[in-house]
Amino acid sequence: MSLRINDTAPDFTAQTTHGKINFHEWIGDKWAILFSHPKDFTPVCTTELGYMAKIEPEFTKRNVKLVGLSVDPSESHARWLNDIEETQGAKVNYPIIADHDLKVSKLYNMLPAEEPGTSEGRTAATNAAVRTVYVIGPDKKIKLLLAYPMTTGRNFDEILRVVDSLQLTAKHKVATPANWKHGEDVIISGSVSDDDAKKLFPAGWKSPKPYIRIVKQPV
Repeated sequence: MSLRINDTAPDFTAQTTHGKINFHEWIGDKWAILFSHPKDFTPVCTTELGYMAKIEPEFTKRNVKLVGLSVDPSESHARWLNDIEETQGAKVNYPIIADHDLKVSKLYNMLPAEEPGTSEGRTAATNAAVRTVYVIGPDKKIKLLLAYPMTTGRNFDEILRVVDSLQLTAKHKVATPANWKHGEDVIISGSVSDDDAKKLFPAGWKSPKPYIRIVKQPV
């Protein structure tokens, strides 16, 4: 069964570069981003892990924990981390799951459940589908998932923007328009009646159409 938004993120226990973790316990009461990689020592993934290391403080400010995944053992990850720091100028401080047995990749439907074997002898091409980003809330529900091809580096600034939107809309009865950035106007949720909207937004709203009600971003 494929995973969808609002499904509970599958729980698992796995070895990481920070030792063994139980995923749901590790998340605790925070948000989490799990982003996967098809193989260690791949060029695009090297840039991605390095960039996430650089902007990790921005996620920390937002109460978000980062965890990577790559289809190789921990010993390989350790060597790769040295390359990442050398070439990208940033030290990776978040854990990386060692999915040597393909368990998590199968659990998260990135590889077929019937896929045989381990990471031994596999190439990045045979693991090409293991390039997904999952944003998971404190309730352990999947809030967003994005899958990327191997030749396209991921836009993690966009993931940061999505986190801002998810956290804002979880707290207030609003939605964010196309290309929205933190601090810009938002839209009153369609589930809110005009009568209720008057109580929630007493300053009123702009309404180019009855179904579009634009207000300042709530604090």
